[in-house]
Amino acid sequence: MKPIRCLPLALAALLCTAGVQTGEAATPSVHIYNWYDYIAPNTTKEFQQASGIAPVYDVFDNSDVMQGKLMAGRSGYDVVFASGDLLPNLIKAGVLAELDRSQLPNFPHLDPQMLAKLQSNDPGNRYAAPYMWGTTGIGYDQDKVKALLGEQAPVDSWALIFDEANLAKLSECGVAMLDAPNEIIPIALHYLGLPYNSKNPDDYRKAEALLLKLRPHIRYFDSSRFISDLANGNVCVVLGWSGGVFEAKLSAENAGNGRQLRYSIPREGAPMWLENMVLLKHAPNPQQGLAFINYMLRPEVIAASTNYLGYPNANKDATDLVDTKIRDNPTVYPPQAVLDTLFPLEPLPLKLERVRTRVWSQVKTGS
Repeated sequence: MKPIRCLPLALAALLCTAGVQTGEAATPSVHIYNWYDYIAPNTTKEFQQASGIAPVYDVFDNSDVMQGKLMAGRSGYDVVFASGDLLPNLIKAGVLAELDRSQLPNFPHLDPQMLAKLQSNDPGNRYAAPYMWGTTGIGYDQDKVKALLGEQAPVDSWALIFDEANLAKLSECGVAMLDAPNEIIPIALHYLGLPYNSKNPDDYRKAEALLLKLRPHIRYFDSSRFISDLANGNVCVVLGWSGGVFEAKLSAENAGNGRQLRYSIPREGAPMWLENMVLLKHAPNPQQGLAFINYMLRPEVIAASTNYLGYPNANKDATDLVDTKIRDNPTVYPPQAVLDTLFPLEPLPLKLERVRTRVWSQVKTGS
């Protein structure tokens, strides 16, 4: 998942204490572990009003931290929001409980197409209920890119970044990439015509060679800084998340700085990711956990979070409730022809994950 906005400490404290108060030990509760600022502000309060269940809400800003807590066991959480590419390891480790569909009458609201894409990481859709999803693509300042590359700049292609001749010119106004090897390296492999989830170590050497050639023209690797920098004009091109570019665009518009920011899903295909709600096998409050998941599957509830976050959700019956500005944006809700080109992020066998980690270390240091 790719939420980027930081949750103000005061709001985080409010959410985390929104559950059981002193003297209310008898109140049923549900313990939730989610990304920072990845839910509409009133959702937990409205859930409590609707169900009588008090949400105890905790947050993380790094999926490795979250996964480490879950793998250690007995975390005390009931419902956790987990990225699709983490699911196979969590399932294999016995961390997750199978979802009892009889307790989730709102499950049929989910988009069959999103469920099908999730099956590469959750076969049979047994453990996860999709929440939000998005793509990784190219955010760019239209005027600056055209000034450097001309009217025919390939803004709809990975060649904008992965062709060194283009990147060298764009480095004049600044190019940034996510610090995300599980996304950047598959994109590099895909650009080279190799399997994005290759099991051949030699393919990773080819991706490394390409990225090292590009490295001198990349200003930095960071998964949050690019938003403000793109909005303020400190960089002109980013390889980033759809929601992050959407947020930068809103910031530029609100500042009235005249920047014409755009987001492109390259025509060659791009990664898509799914964030999901899962129930832990040792959840202390499994019934309350299922009640929370089912509540989040209500179309009007999930639409509120999409309207707040700017990310598309996986609920087919919520689309009409999404703000028109978001719903009608083809880079947020892509047409079918684009959806067909997207590929899901998947985990690698441990041996190849180590190879990928070494490649990324070399690329970041430029050595």
